[in-house]
Amino acid sequence: MNHEQNGSKPGLIHDNHISRVNTFPSVEFSIPPSDFPHVTSKCSSHQIRSGGSLAENRDTNEKPHGAPSDEEAQSDVASNNGEPSYPEGGLKAWLVVLGSFFGTIVSFGMMNTVGIFHNYISEHQLKDYNESTIGWIFGVYVFLSFFCGIQIGPIFDAHGPKLLVIAGSILISTSMLLLGLCTQYWHFMLVFGVLGGLGTSLLFTPAFGAVSHFFFVKRGNATGIAAAGGSLGGIIFPLMLQKLFPMVGFAWATRIMGFVFIFCCIVAVSLIRSRLPPKPGQSVMPDLRIFRDRSYLLLTLGIYFMEWGLFVPITYLTSFATSTGAIDPAFSYQLIAIMNAGSCIGRWAPGYIADKLGRFNSMIAALALCTATTFTLWLPASILTPTTPAEATTIKALTIVYTLIFGFASGSNISLTPVCVGQLCDTNEYGRYYATCYTIVSFGTLTGIPIAGSLIQATNGHYYGVVVWTGLCYVVSLGCFIASRAYRVGYELAVKF
Repeated sequence: MNHEQNGSKPGLIHDNHISRVNTFPSVEFSIPPSDFPHVTSKCSSHQIRSGGSLAENRDTNEKPHGAPSDEEAQSDVASNNGEPSYPEGGLKAWLVVLGSFFGTIVSFGMMNTVGIFHNYISEHQLKDYNESTIGWIFGVYVFLSFFCGIQIGPIFDAHGPKLLVIAGSILISTSMLLLGLCTQYWHFMLVFGVLGGLGTSLLFTPAFGAVSHFFFVKRGNATGIAAAGGSLGGIIFPLMLQKLFPMVGFAWATRIMGFVFIFCCIVAVSLIRSRLPPKPGQSVMPDLRIFRDRSYLLLTLGIYFMEWGLFVPITYLTSFATSTGAIDPAFSYQLIAIMNAGSCIGRWAPGYIADKLGRFNSMIAALALCTATTFTLWLPASILTPTTPAEATTIKALTIVYTLIFGFASGSNISLTPVCVGQLCDTNEYGRYYATCYTIVSFGTLTGIPIAGSLIQATNGHYYGVVVWTGLCYVVSLGCFIASRAYRVGYELAVKF
């Protein structure tokens, strides 16, 4: 990182002594002795622990003789050691963030609205099917959204995002336009589960990957802003569907939503672009050898358990609220919007803080909050029975508070995980690392929703089993994130990482 305004580039750790740098007012961080030299050789572009040494990197950031004066052009010039530099801003960079924002409105907005679709079709078109069977539709959708990244990520690394975003836009918009014609189980499985899942994967993977090409020091903030689009979609779509279902019916409600998708996708296709050149000789085939890095392996496991639990409340919170008898169906639909309102702030604010205090540090704090709210708010609400007005009010209050706080805390589950993955690898390999991680994670998302449906059946329609399952997933995830961080910087809390 340098003192110039034309961008930043990763710095290298050159010695093993503890150095102190102040990167946040009144907060001091220490860089521990380097006891993991193999990491330095593998991911040399990401060895910043607390901002890097400005004095050491100043010489490598001098403007080359004859370089163009344009800020963006200067940022494309590699340093003397071959590492890329980053604009950290500028018109082109923020337009990419805006394009990614519109892309996530569609992709993650649809993902954050699965609870509305689940509740509606389980009461109408598929009312003769049990919770677990219906859950497989949405499990397949989320599974494909992440699993297909095993090829999409490397293709993005090698060829850029344009064709991927176009293909994803076509598939996800077609899925929503056709959804209104579905009447049978296999219709929903193919149109929503398969077609929608493929479109979501093709859209959001390059959308996040493109942001990482323009930001390094400010990557958490930029990625959080891009990911906030998914929360905005998660606010708009549930409220829109709640009004449209009784007014125009399911078919036209989903078609109108499809037209909104088309508009957002046009903006995304127009603005999302990559900047860094493909790595020489790079293959589009996945390489599972990266799991030899124990920190990366533990991070992947942490994200696996986090996603295993995350999509349970997203999918079943509306059904839970309706089943309590303390919350009317109309307000049950609004709970998803409330969750995403909290998530909208939760996707941006932790990203901004993460750039100051450390990406893993912020993620661990968010996971701890998710765990605490699940056990202290949602669990009591799921156990209580509204036999009196006071108990009904208590259940409603607990559910609303949980929805808002969990929405805020879980927002970082989406926005910070790409940044944490990127901190463990070279930028040119980011698409491969991120895609490989989420290919493993996808198997958790495939089974998490059906497992939750089975737990509801096993407890005769009660939701306390689902709540405990969600909380335990977050406990394991929290432990894995702490261990992953410890492999890189130890257990010292003051270290920025």
